Amino acid sequence: MNIAIWQGSSSFSPGNTPFGYYDYDTEFQTNADKVAKWCALRMGYPIMDVEMQDKNFYAAFEEAITEFSTQVNMYNARDYMLSLVGTPTSNELSGRVIGTNLGRTIELAKQYGNEAGSGGNVNWKKGYIDLVPDQQIYDLNTLWSDVMESGSRIEVKRVFHDFSPAIVRYFDPYVGTGAGTQQMLDSFGWGSYSPAVSFLVMPLYADLLRIQAIEMSDMIRKSSYTFELRNNQLTMYPIPTFPVKVWFEYVVESERNNPLKYATGSISDLSNVPYNRVQFGSIKDIGLRWINNYTLALCKEMLGLIRNKYSSVPIPGAEATLNGADLIAQGREDKTALLTDLKELLLSMGRQAQMEQEAAISTAMQLQLNKVPTYIYIK
Repeated sequence: MNIAIWQGSSSFSPGNTPFGYYDYDTEFQTNADKVAKWCALRMGYPIMDVEMQDKNFYAAFEEAITEFSTQVNMYNARDYMLSLVGTPTSNELSGRVIGTNLGRTIELAKQYGNEAGSGGNVNWKKGYIDLVPDQQIYDLNTLWSDVMESGSRIEVKRVFHDFSPAIVRYFDPYVGTGAGTQQMLDSFGWGSYSPAVSFLVMPLYADLLRIQAIEMSDMIRKSSYTFELRNNQLTMYPIPTFPVKVWFEYVVESERNNPLKYATGSISDLSNVPYNRVQFGSIKDIGLRWINNYTLALCKEMLGLIRNKYSSVPIPGAEATLNGADLIAQGREDKTALLTDLKELLLSMGRQAQMEQEAAISTAMQLQLNKVPTYIYIK
């Protein structure tokens, strides 16, 4: 059976590649035959036969372009993933400049704000219970969660159960503010002026000392207003003696623990980042050179696999040994080297690497400027 092999030229037409990704790209159509001829010449044609057909060259060319596109897209996705997560997958990112921001970083930080009550994306709700005289323990699950949150478990963040603020009880009889103020007025000779109390300006530290005295008095001389909360069982201190409402703030645990914060159709990971294949016509010299070399490496490996089917062929009076194993090894070595070079190049152009490079340039420039003589002006 005689199978046609490379004749030295070819004529590409759509449908000659396995996937047809670039078949209707005019630049691809123009370059496909040129690359096929170049690869054949690099592998010894016409001095040696190249046991391949034009479709083999086209398949290698298509794969090389796709590999280049995939590597570029993977590194772009990795570099901008922090900014892209949560954005709609309907956006086309290929060929677009991605603007970075602190949005995702702030989103991560909001989780701490949720717990501290200083922000976040979980609603803090308010509820209350009616204290009953002589009843000390109250089940918030029964009194509030089952009724107002359909049985969803709540986590109480804050209970409003304390003395009224000291500032509203400034003239507390325990502190003796009135007498102290009058004594101070007498020492200045203003004791006989009754309106003077209204116009006396005290230093701020005096107010703070009085507030602290009131709070210390409440703590030592009175029953402390406090509570214990275990498994949403609220124990009140002191034991209530009259009916009153006690308010509290809480979050619904199912809302706080829900990890699905974004709508369906948002970027979640590398698998659905909307980077599409780079069109061959938009690739410039740096990428074209890499694609050509990778195509050649694929063709070497392919030709080696073909020749390796028969390690030797009989000829009159001897046998001819084919170099299939050598071509396979060389092709794979070239592929590995090209992929390594491309990855290192892409890493060097990432955001972090570029910032480090700019910092190094800035430092070097500053060292140069330090050598410039400084003029001293004398007036």
